[in-house]
Amino acid sequence: MVVLRREIGDVLRNARQRQGRTLREVSSAARVSLGYLSEVERGQKEASSELLASICDALDTPLSIVLREVSDRIAVAEGLLIPDTVPADLASALARQDRAWARQRAELAPIG
Repeated sequence: MVVLRREIGDVLRNARQRQGRTLREVSSAARVSLGYLSEVERGQKEASSELLASICDALDTPLSIVLREVSDRIAVAEGLLIPDTVPADLASALARQDRAWARQRAELAPIG
């Protein structure tokens, strides 16, 4: 069974470790006790939205990125395909624009 607080904790811990930072550094920057941050990272405590935002700020990582990674991890655990980040209608509209620009570019005469 997927437990949201564990996934959030894993993502936060991974972000901190990728930065080579200690629990003490991040807890101080986030203004949360070292013990509580440790419990959040281990999935033993659920962080409030305010605390999660503070930890993300301390890690200089957007909350949306953390939540996206958590969402992707849960989707994989549930056996779902992770959807593309660009909606299909937007992707096709951009492709049409690219083709139109390519045609216009081909019509331009080279200089010199």
